[in-house]
Amino acid sequence: MKAGRKNLRRACSEGAVTLGEGESIMQVLALRGSNVIEVMDAKGVKSLALFPAKFQKSFWIKNGNFVVVDASGRDQALESGSKIACAVSQVLFHDQVRAMEKSEEWPAIFKSTSKEGSEAGTQEGTRPQIEEEPDSDEDDDLPPLEANTNRQRPFELYADSESDSDS
Repeated sequence: MKAGRKNLRRACSEGAVTLGEGESIMQVLALRGSNVIEVMDAKGVKSLALFPAKFQKSFWIKNGNFVVVDASGRDQALESGSKIACAVSQVLFHDQVRAMEKSEEWPAIFKSTSKEGSEAGTQEGTRPQIEEEPDSDEDDDLPPLEANTNRQRPFELYADSESDSDS
């Protein structure tokens, strides 16, 4: 293992996250491909950030994750016409996010999104069960399901199903 990746893993194992000058916490909104992600800062401004290649096989991110972004040259990059305004300097894990939420450095806009996300997850689990009952009566409009021809069935099942359908 190279020293760069070893130091990355060592840095992520440390519990305390300190923000340096020009660094801020942002939430990942979308993965654009080619190591480019769309992030939203504490003011609600969306921008594109570069996910460095050194993180490629060490850390995986998805929509809704939080990252520490170095946005020191953000204004200069936007003025020069570059679409990528900042670079990810650290990926925050679940334990680090929970610790940061208790501190004063955590933006207030993200406190509401993390609570809404957890409430929405519990409500989504109950809604489909309620909605399934009325939908089950209305399935007459749907075409019948076709049999899966990729699955081989034993001969006995075919014999049983044919005798049941004849009587």
